[in-house]
Amino acid sequence: MTKTLISGGTVVTATDTYAADVAIVDEKIAAIFAPHTAPPGPWDLTIDARGKYILPGGIDAHTHMDMPFGGTSSSDDFETGTRAAAYGGTTTIIDFAIQTKGDPLRKGLDTWYAKAEGKAAGDYAFHMIMTDVNDQTIDEMAGIVNEGISSFKMFMAYPGVFHVDDGQIFRGMQRAEELGALICMHAENGIPIDILVAQALKKGHTTPIYHALTRPQIAEEEGTFRALCLAEMAGAPVYFVHLSAERALKRVIEARDRGMPAYAETCPQYLFLSQDDLARTGDDGFEGAKFVCTPPLRPKAMQEDMWRGLRTHDLQVVSTDHCPFCMKGQKELGKDSFAKIPNGMPGVETRMYLLWDGGVLQNRISMNRFVEITATAPAKIFGLYPKKGTIAIGADADILVWDGEKRHILSESTTHMRVDYSPYEGKEVVGCPTHVLSRGRVIVENGVYKGKKGDGRFVKRSTFNLM
Repeated sequence: MTKTLISGGTVVTATDTYAADVAIVDEKIAAIFAPHTAPPGPWDLTIDARGKYILPGGIDAHTHMDMPFGGTSSSDDFETGTRAAAYGGTTTIIDFAIQTKGDPLRKGLDTWYAKAEGKAAGDYAFHMIMTDVNDQTIDEMAGIVNEGISSFKMFMAYPGVFHVDDGQIFRGMQRAEELGALICMHAENGIPIDILVAQALKKGHTTPIYHALTRPQIAEEEGTFRALCLAEMAGAPVYFVHLSAERALKRVIEARDRGMPAYAETCPQYLFLSQDDLARTGDDGFEGAKFVCTPPLRPKAMQEDMWRGLRTHDLQVVSTDHCPFCMKGQKELGKDSFAKIPNGMPGVETRMYLLWDGGVLQNRISMNRFVEITATAPAKIFGLYPKKGTIAIGADADILVWDGEKRHILSESTTHMRVDYSPYEGKEVVGCPTHVLSRGRVIVENGVYKGKKGDGRFVKRSTFNLM
């Protein structure tokens, strides 16, 4: 039995802020004491949290580790990506296992089990991407849910690769509703987008900015509205991944105002970066490739729309869509055509830094809302609560001791993601964890990694119950 005391800090949850000492026995939070009233021990470890906050470990509900895309694979695997996440205060990720068209769901899921097993620094769970919805895969969904994988993602984008049609989406939604599962939607009308891409290339438009100009926000709005209609017809809840556009957000707000169980996330890139970054040229005219992700970065004015959505709870979660590709050898595959630039950006390590500095310290969100969008809401929506996502007796001791005043610089050289650039190179931010605990073990202490490969475990999730 290992006993740890975190003393003298201020506990912050999604609903409460109070001074307390937190006691951990083995992997669980065992007791919460009024300040300085914990018994004298003996304690195996005492962490002095005076002047600091005690937060639940972050949950990133949208990552892509070791994911094949565009002739290459995302540069972080489950070892490097979850270690980087831990440095930034994220102790659990939910990654996406992918069904290859024509294959059973089971084959794709087993591939992702193998990618993660024995590698992860923190705990992990899976969503299941469905690229081929048919009688066989509809039957398979029950077994997947029984394994604790209670969400399925479908794409309206990427024809020929991930795209599924409306009939497939509707069947998937109906079956998910029967099973208590949640459908996650990439809502972006990919067929006309592909036409716009081909037309741009024919005119000689090859630079990264055309990634945004050929994926207008109306494609996301239309996809969002269509997915909401299909979900309403199916009587099913729906969750929109990486929402980026003001008009798409309005569609979600309208549906929620009608009482629909519609949920959505946005990502740090849509809060802190913009279409202007895609237009960067640099020395070689290609710097904008660093910022190619899908949906694309939007005009800067839309950042405030996303912040407003977070304040009004019409956006529930900030995840990262962490899918990094190095400039050298990966992004440069699209040097002559923006359509060949691998889509994705690094973010799993910097999410909580950015949201504290640009959200809490800029009075855009409260500390409690910060905890909610980074930990509690994803835990509740995706069946991890109350085991994870809060500071409570009996919960997993996934805990951050957070220094809300520490200044540091975001840079490729100061972060730990396996990628050769930072989208936020040179940006000074305030706030970071001094101690990161995963199930009671200190895995990061004052910027030094203390964990080891394979510390993390696969976490089964419960079915969706927020309707």
